[in-house]
Amino acid sequence: MDGDGADRFGAFVNALAEVVGHADRVRPLRDYCMGLLTPAERKSVEPLAAVTAPSRVSAQHQSLLHFVAQSAWSDARVLAKVLELTLPSITAREPIEAWIIDDTSFPKKGKHSVGVARQYSGQLGKQDNCQVAVSLSLANAGASFPIAYRLYLPKDWAADPARRKKAGVPEEVTFRTKPEIALDQIRAALEAGAPPGVVLMDAGYGADTSLRSALAGLGLAYVAGVQPHTSVWTRANPSPAVRPWSGRGRPTSRMVRDPDHQPQSVEGLALSLPAGGLGDDLLARGERRPLDLSLRARPCSRRAPGLRSKRSP
Repeated sequence: MDGDGADRFGAFVNALAEVVGHADRVRPLRDYCMGLLTPAERKSVEPLAAVTAPSRVSAQHQSLLHFVAQSAWSDARVLAKVLELTLPSITAREPIEAWIIDDTSFPKKGKHSVGVARQYSGQLGKQDNCQVAVSLSLANAGASFPIAYRLYLPKDWAADPARRKKAGVPEEVTFRTKPEIALDQIRAALEAGAPPGVVLMDAGYGADTSLRSALAGLGLAYVAGVQPHTSVWTRANPSPAVRPWSGRGRPTSRMVRDPDHQPQSVEGLALSLPAGGLGDDLLARGERRPLDLSLRARPCSRRAPGLRSKRSP
């Protein structure tokens, strides 16, 4: 790292130090961040101690371990500070265009790391022993960076008091599905005033009807991958109207369907498109991969938009 880079790095870490609390955490914070920038293959505490303080590896290991695992600093405050420091540079030439919901997996060999379980690993492309973290990133054509990051705690972990206690899982951390975690992050970003963008998500999140409906309810545009069997309404086949209230009983919030007015699966919709002509509101693009079709459609639900049962959460 040259002199200018070192000065910028030092100023960045000093700014982060403002939100980690006690002054004793500043040195391990600096060393930990520096270690993450090294070419070391493994970025766990022990190898980082070896590259940041080769003459006192044991003492450095204890210092970094205490900082990462035991010090009571807030990761949310650190990420908020990173956003404050980074956003002006990223938006200097162009505004934020997208909010990206995604998750990252960390393959593991053992069973004691918090949240580790046999689950799908995007890094490996298959089911395996790993941890998974859900993230929300802001992006434009030039860069992207995470503004929220939370470890997913599987049900088995959340419901095991002994395992939670041994791993130090806080009592307030309960089971949340990945789409629920993502929605929490979206709401927090809106409350924090993050610059708006179109929400992007793959089918792992796009297949969740509750998440898509919640995003629409928040007034957010989104582009989502979905499963082939997902039912949708389109401009050519809009959703039916809600039956008018008779004035007696509770007003209905259910749309009335009939055999001649049914939603269509996205797979059936794609197969019904005319060859060579996709219509005014369709976009086709193929770049060394299967044809990617996108069209304006609304998730299918028997409940009318904007209406909610009193028993609904």
